[in-house]
Amino acid sequence: MTLVLILTSVLLGAGGQVLLKMGALRVGPTADVGLLLWRIVTSPHILAGFGLYAVASVLWIAVLSRAPLSVAYPMLSLGYVIVLLASAYVFGETIPAVRVAGIAAIVLGLVLVSSSA
Repeated sequence: MTLVLILTSVLLGAGGQVLLKMGALRVGPTADVGLLLWRIVTSPHILAGFGLYAVASVLWIAVLSRAPLSVAYPMLSLGYVIVLLASAYVFGETIPAVRVAGIAAIVLGLVLVSSSA
């Protein structure tokens, strides 16, 4: 059950990040702080992204009540993997080999951490 909570929290957090990026692209750059704030608080993507973060945070608190922090916290790095894949799929970003190598190192680290739990 704890693993399910971790994975759900990480997926929701990564989804929130993707939604924030979508919202940021629609908000666009502006030097007018008031206009920027208005665009942010009226952006459905940004509001949905914050909503996903809120749910992910509640789930994360449940994780922290069940798992050692030294095991749970490294699992958040799965978000890097998910966001990298989503960046390529949703936004068409190119992923250079060095970034893939970095993600592979993260996954290897997660395997090591989870095998020691």
